[in-house]
Amino acid sequence: MINKKNSIERKKTKQIMVGNVAVGGDAPIRIQSMCTTHTRDVDATVAQIEELTEAGCEIIRVACPKEEDARALGKIKKRIKIPLVADIHFNHRFALIAIDEGVDKLRLNPGNIGAEDRIIEVVEKAKRHKIPIRIGVNGGSLEKDIRDQYGVTPFALVESAKRHVAILERFDFRDIFISIKASDVPTMVGAYQLASQTFNYPLHLGVTEAGTLLRGSIYNAIGIGTLLQQGIGDTIRVSLTADSREEIKVGKMILEALGLRKGLRVISCPSCGRAEVDVFKLAGEVEDRAMKTLKDPLTLSVLGCVVNGPGEAHESDFGITGGKDKGMIYVDGLQHRVVDQAKLVDEFFEEIKRKKPDAMK
Repeated sequence: MINKKNSIERKKTKQIMVGNVAVGGDAPIRIQSMCTTHTRDVDATVAQIEELTEAGCEIIRVACPKEEDARALGKIKKRIKIPLVADIHFNHRFALIAIDEGVDKLRLNPGNIGAEDRIIEVVEKAKRHKIPIRIGVNGGSLEKDIRDQYGVTPFALVESAKRHVAILERFDFRDIFISIKASDVPTMVGAYQLASQTFNYPLHLGVTEAGTLLRGSIYNAIGIGTLLQQGIGDTIRVSLTADSREEIKVGKMILEALGLRKGLRVISCPSCGRAEVDVFKLAGEVEDRAMKTLKDPLTLSVLGCVVNGPGEAHESDFGITGGKDKGMIYVDGLQHRVVDQAKLVDEFFEEIKRKKPDAMK
């Protein structure tokens, strides 16, 4: 829902700690990703987690298809700064090992790990160690009886989630996260809308198998963005067939676009016949350098001509307008100085460094 101040009114869900990071309730919406490395390769996994942490990842998940992956979790945990989630499927022993290794959360569907005694063993150990569990329902792996009866529909996905939640609740386990993902965006949106009405547990949003960088970014922005605009969702993972750091970038941009997080924003025009500079190249260079060198919430504007430049600069902390031979640098919405076009980007970042040294990485 939208309140009169035109800000998003979020649904208040149960707040759960994942390591030292609060999720749900009034906590900020958290950005997650998943490693593409073999977890048993500790050095490679830690290196990727460090890259993702630097990019802004707040919770990281790793796959544990083999016992050696689960047994590597403790070594990884000791070397990283963000909460670690173990992704477990079918084998309850790997979940028990993961808890012993000190993970902060399990991604595990209790209905998929076998007999009741195995479920009880995992649940009781997770309770003792205060380890939350995320139930992850996926449109591509829906239980056969549910799929046969209802198809891959929002109702079917939520019914599957209810089945797994009921198992955990039966053993008095309630530190539960829920994700209900589908590759079809309308199905995903409908499923989460229904889940938000059904559960009070934190919801982990995502479009599964969304695709490559461009397509996947659009699908995730529409799916995740639609739900966040409605106040639904507590943590997000932007799934992309791309470098995992792109998932973090897109996730941050979605939150920034909705006013749910302040971050580094680069406003740039689409260019037109008035432009006397290569706006595509200029904006790309500014955004690339900004992502590498700036850390504080800032809004930068990059415009190709004097028609929109001054107006857009009023909405930014720093701005530049390109020209044939000269460019203008704006500071706090005001014209600051004219510089040679060839030196425009270098001088722009020097100006940011002088005015806001704390914004530099």
